[in-house]
Amino acid sequence: MEAPPHLLTLSVPLYALLILIEVVYYRLHPDENASGYTLRDTAANVAIGAGVAIVDIFWKGLAFVAFVGLYELTPLRIPVTWATFPLILLAQDFCYYWMHREHHVVRVLWASHVVHHSSRLYNYTTSIRQPWTGVTSQLFYVPLILVGVPPWAVFLCGSINMLSQFWLHTDRIGKLHPAVEYVFNTPSHHRVHHASQGSYLDRNFGGIHMLWDRLFGTYADEVERPVYGLTKNIDTHNPFRIAFHEYASIGQDLAAAPTWRQRARHLLDRPGWQPPSPEKATAATDGEP
Repeated sequence: MEAPPHLLTLSVPLYALLILIEVVYYRLHPDENASGYTLRDTAANVAIGAGVAIVDIFWKGLAFVAFVGLYELTPLRIPVTWATFPLILLAQDFCYYWMHREHHVVRVLWASHVVHHSSRLYNYTTSIRQPWTGVTSQLFYVPLILVGVPPWAVFLCGSINMLSQFWLHTDRIGKLHPAVEYVFNTPSHHRVHHASQGSYLDRNFGGIHMLWDRLFGTYADEVERPVYGLTKNIDTHNPFRIAFHEYASIGQDLAAAPTWRQRARHLLDRPGWQPPSPEKATAATDGEP
């Protein structure tokens, strides 16, 4: 089984066609409850997506070189055949689940992934609103290399995984057949993932399917209409601010932290963690509630 051309590059015309179809559909069938499109948000998404196409050449090239080096060091080899490839894809999706989950609960990783969640709208262009610092994602696929999966197969599975998620970013597809909803990732599941309500936060991390979420307790069904964006939204359409705003916030917190322990927590704790205020710290010392 040989490595095919890069699937994400080949899919660009399909992405453009689906975006055009969705825009036309919104025009012909307006829905005030759907998030829809705005010119400034769409322009920001396209600009960020164009930036990703450029910087990913460097990040993925760097990751590929590292993967090749690790692959040469490990004595293990898993042949890529039509029989083993589905299992490799399943293993890649398992790594993707944990990569995605950790990028939501570790702040320095969230600083990269927050870009994808920062729009208050939800449409097909949201899918290309991706981080410019995607190298943090590649670290989670090192175990696949160490057990003998060829680097090209890891990248191919990653492309298939991301390609399968483009169509999820829409308000215009309702719930599918219950059997499909139970097994696979669908627009309904992914709308929950992009929502900012408390009951929906940090749910539905799966890429191709929902089985890992059901197994590890992070699944949530779509019940109420999602409210998209962040718990504390950013008021900008500047691609550079969108790409780096959380890194800037981390830098400010690190500079203000009085101890190395607090600096570590600003990096490694959950997004939004802050040390207790002096008033609360004094109350805790005095035994007050």
